[in-house]
Amino acid sequence: MNIIEKLKDLEGQYMFIKWVGGNEYVKLIQAEEDFLEFNIIDIDNMAYQETLMIRPALLMEITLGGPDVQRVIAEISCNMSE
Repeated sequence: MNIIEKLKDLEGQYMFIKWVGGNEYVKLIQAEEDFLEFNIIDIDNMAYQETLMIRPALLMEITLGGPDVQRVIAEISCNMSE
């Protein structure tokens, strides 16, 4: 299974990514062979800041769990109920 196939299974999930241009908390929108589309989360107000589209080759690391990602998910969930 390659990275694109695995990411297709994770569409709609929140994660932390490191890529050539920096690192961001994101929600994966779409995973295709030629691009990955993410909504970047602004940590200060837990709103979607912008959409990022990058080539899969530029992706260096993905973190799906852990306390930081769980905190982001919890705060976004709280904001959605307001």
